[in-house]
Amino acid sequence: MPDPIFSDLYQDTEDLIWAPTEQVRRRGRQRTRRTQLAAGLAAAVAVAVVATGVVLARPDAAPPPVPPATVDPITPTPAPTPSTTPSAEPSASGAPTPSRTAGEPAASIGGGPTSRTPSRTIPAAATLQLADLPTGFTMQTGKVDGDWSLEFMSSFCVNESPTLSDGEVATRSVAFNSPTDWIVQRVTRHSGTSATTVMKNLRKLVTGCEMEQPGDSLSIMAESLGGDDGVLVGSDVGGRPGRWLLVRQGDLVAQLRLDSQTTPTEARRTARSVANRLCAGTDTC
Repeated sequence: MPDPIFSDLYQDTEDLIWAPTEQVRRRGRQRTRRTQLAAGLAAAVAVAVVATGVVLARPDAAPPPVPPATVDPITPTPAPTPSTTPSAEPSASGAPTPSRTAGEPAASIGGGPTSRTPSRTIPAAATLQLADLPTGFTMQTGKVDGDWSLEFMSSFCVNESPTLSDGEVATRSVAFNSPTDWIVQRVTRHSGTSATTVMKNLRKLVTGCEMEQPGDSLSIMAESLGGDDGVLVGSDVGGRPGRWLLVRQGDLVAQLRLDSQTTPTEARRTARSVANRLCAGTDTC
């Protein structure tokens, strides 16, 4: 005997007209799309609500635009004519400092003296003058010929000698003649600290010289004679004595060929005069 439940179900659905299978499938697909679309719209609304809340909660959100301010027209006034009189400008401490006028060079960094490019030439006033010598001398300017220098004397050394022209940028020569004597002076200017190097090389030249002939000699007779540095050099080559005086003042070096019998005391007096004259050609004095 059939189950009563199935019998009732059959009686309730016996007269129903069922839709075709394809139509049922199409309606199912439409229902699925409507469900997905509703879910997507709900998600978009939720995201928009959250984003709006974040924007409202940000403290750095841009404020609403400010309406443009109205500006009253101002009649322009003519610019003042620059004055040639120096005016006072406030310094970092608040105290006024005088300003530079047009064409005035700028001061060097650090508040020191005005920086400028030193002159390369050597003025005539930087050499000895007739007033520095005994009476009876005459002056000869220009290039002085002859093998009178200490560099020529170094040719009697068998070993190589250091240079005395390191960093040389300018030179000036003068000679003084008398019936019994002949004095020659050459002043050279050297770049940077080369003048100090020249004096060091001088001592190396003299103390390191190995003379060709036995009995010949080259020696330092006196030091610290004047200026920043002063040295008297003596020689005895082939029985003939010689004397040279070298004085440094700043970037200038003076070399003099003196009388062959000049003593250290006499050389000191001459060195002081040489140093004083060199001050006319250097800013270090």
